[in-house]
Amino acid sequence: MKLFALPAKAALSAAIALFALSFDSAQAQNFTRQDTLRGSITPERAWWDLTYYHLDIKVNPADSSIHGSNTIRYKVLEPYQIMQIDLQPPMRMEKVLQNGKPLHVRQEGNAYFVQLVEAQQVGAENQVEVFYGGKPKVSPNPPWSGGITWKRDSNGNPFVASSNQGAGASLWWPCKDHMYDEPDSMLMSVAVPKELTNVSNGRLRGVDENKDGTRTFHWAVTNPINNYGVNINIGDYVHFGEKYKGEKGTLDCDYWVLRDNLEKARVQFKDVRRTLQAFEHWFGPYPFYEDSYKLVEAPYLGMEHQSSVTYGNGYQNGYRGRDLSGSGWGMKFDYIIIHETGHEWFANNITYKDAADMWIHESFTTYSEPLFVEYHFGKQAGSEYVIGIRQNIRNDKPIIGHYDVNKSGSGDMYPKGANMLHTLRQVLNDDEKWREILRGLNRDFYHQTVTTQQIEDYLSQHTGRDLSRFFNQYLRDTRIPVLEYRQEKKKLSYRWANAVDGFDMPVKVYLNGQETWLVPTTDWKEMKKVKAGTKLTVDPNFYVQEEKGV
Repeated sequence: MKLFALPAKAALSAAIALFALSFDSAQAQNFTRQDTLRGSITPERAWWDLTYYHLDIKVNPADSSIHGSNTIRYKVLEPYQIMQIDLQPPMRMEKVLQNGKPLHVRQEGNAYFVQLVEAQQVGAENQVEVFYGGKPKVSPNPPWSGGITWKRDSNGNPFVASSNQGAGASLWWPCKDHMYDEPDSMLMSVAVPKELTNVSNGRLRGVDENKDGTRTFHWAVTNPINNYGVNINIGDYVHFGEKYKGEKGTLDCDYWVLRDNLEKARVQFKDVRRTLQAFEHWFGPYPFYEDSYKLVEAPYLGMEHQSSVTYGNGYQNGYRGRDLSGSGWGMKFDYIIIHETGHEWFANNITYKDAADMWIHESFTTYSEPLFVEYHFGKQAGSEYVIGIRQNIRNDKPIIGHYDVNKSGSGDMYPKGANMLHTLRQVLNDDEKWREILRGLNRDFYHQTVTTQQIEDYLSQHTGRDLSRFFNQYLRDTRIPVLEYRQEKKKLSYRWANAVDGFDMPVKVYLNGQETWLVPTTDWKEMKKVKAGTKLTVDPNFYVQEEKGV
């Protein structure tokens, strides 16, 4: 059996292992009521539509504490009197008010159930104010484990940042902590010691000088934003920027870095312009022109916080100086700038409703890396890169996780998911149409939360092919399809093995070097008048195996 385009010694890279372990080990398979409260659309969530947050907090690096409030505005969808708001210990919810009156609150683990007094009339727009505080969980391994990172820079200044994908934003602020519902806009008012700067999402509306020796930075987002995309970045920052002439006009690009890294950043952050050029070509306009684009230095590797992408790759190309593909092309760009910026399209523009569908974020964004390479270095280079990252695939469990319990699937959603999409491109065999589909996804699901089924249906519709078995194979099964074939005199027999029932993906092969398309199923098919001794080779762009029978 020959595995196409996999190196003879396929070693799992430490990088992908960390990606995988970050989510694979986040929860045990024995799910609890807390998992259900976190991961499902409970009755106490379903009745109200989130419209706006105003997160107003004071961050004190001296004792690693956060105190403040979150004003939550919502629209009533159906009559109900109990609201679920999430906040994880050791943070504490102190009181909840509606129209200035305190409300009764019942805590069940990470979920707080607020008993509303005033009748909630359908169509009404109301708000509650949630006051809270404490010392949030410290991340032991950011960004893979959620929490706040409290560090100091080389000059001894506090260097603080949040990262909480998977674990949830409720680690450090009270919110409706489920991905299906996003506020239409948000204001973040963050007070920090006066010698420091806070950088959050969106645009800076103003800075207040406070009498207690702090400054409050007011950052506003005018587009929908998912909870884990909200962030704080606090440090001795300096700023520079540029204007990018893009598909929707002029995009403000702002860069916030530690003072001592300014000159290095001026060189390394040139990758931002190259990234925007490539991704606007493939995916359509950057989705948040109104909120600008920011790249912000952080005390960890990086994360796709919306319009506030965080960066900690050490001002070097590759992934911490290494090529995850082994092809050489991975050293032609800064992995964190390209990958995390790619998430602005797939994660922040198109967002999964349930963590089980996290592949929508990571498969498409990992696939954005070879598309970046292709745009700047050619199609062959992009193919070599995506084929190269197959060495990191484990095929340990399905890419799709468990629904309604905040549980994502295998870390294979990164390299295997990218190769699934690359394979689908080969099946379509029309590069311009493929580009139109990628752009269409970002247009037709603009600023929406989606399910796997929606994405599958869209791709089936726009490729003109029923892809249900294709996705069952690559998203819900761990086996690699095997093209089995045998030759008897002038007859070539072939089929798909190691595959889901009815798997019928067309595949490009070369018969004695001549390009030929086969349409195998899981039943044997025949091709006649094939020259005896013909050598069959599968196009390496397909993520499949081949096996010659006797």
